[in-house]
Amino acid sequence: MLSKVAERVYWTARYLERVESTARMISIYDQLLFDLPRSVKLSWYNLIRINNQEEAFNAIYTVLDERNVVKFMLSEASNSFSVASSLKAIRENVRTTRDVVPKDTWEMTNELSIFVQENLLQGVNRSKRHEFLETIIKGCQQILGLVYGSMPHDDAWHLLRIGRNIERADMTTRNLEAGISAILDMEDELAVINSHQIIWGKVLRSLNADHAYRRTKRVAVKDFPVAEYLLEDDEFPRSIRYNLNAIANSARELPHSADLEVALNRITKSLPVKQNGQLFLDASFKEHLNQIQIELAELHGLIYQAWFPKI
Repeated sequence: MLSKVAERVYWTARYLERVESTARMISIYDQLLFDLPRSVKLSWYNLIRINNQEEAFNAIYTVLDERNVVKFMLSEASNSFSVASSLKAIRENVRTTRDVVPKDTWEMTNELSIFVQENLLQGVNRSKRHEFLETIIKGCQQILGLVYGSMPHDDAWHLLRIGRNIERADMTTRNLEAGISAILDMEDELAVINSHQIIWGKVLRSLNADHAYRRTKRVAVKDFPVAEYLLEDDEFPRSIRYNLNAIANSARELPHSADLEVALNRITKSLPVKQNGQLFLDASFKEHLNQIQIELAELHGLIYQAWFPKI
């Protein structure tokens, strides 16, 4: 397989996971608006900070309100991380790798892209946002289900799996950061209204993890157990440790992966952040999440060195 084809398969998976995760992240804040008391002011601009897009956002918008943030994340053409931009990239990558991915991937990608383009206002306006985001999430899951159920587990599949899991690990850190940012942002109000459980419950639901969490941890939704579960659980498909293990398993099936495995072991060992046996959730926890994101970016660089070298 040509390295250019391999690169496009890798990015197809990354962008597809990014679209779904972005929809889920917006959903956290959208649902919190309904569940938290009206006296609590939720900063939508946190989503821009979490995704390191302050400079790009501020170059376009001066008002840091809900509508502009959601529009930037869903439809802004100049934002390469927006849902619309990511879907455009997916479509181009699938178009040029149709001999590698299942045949129906092209048709399903087009259907999802057309739906988003025709219904973007539903996502920007709050009244029908839930249905719009749910359709995007289900569309991404259908495409991934097709790929996982129909694609031979060859080199292309392993690269697709690596792309999906590195993006998923990164987005899980950002969902965790969204939760801790909301709590730190509203610390005074939350001390009174005791809404930590609401926020962490939404973080779990945004990752479709609420049922799995209760089944595994068998405790109420609390800050420390939720963060620990999403960081360190070996079996939940959206936990950071699970995704790192999945990347390592696929990397072993490909050549030139020694440096990648060393980096994966280093990141995995750095996951726990505990004080007196518990995770310590404050501004330092945000810094730890940021460090994981940096290490995942370095991992991406090693992937390029190993399999997509620029000649």
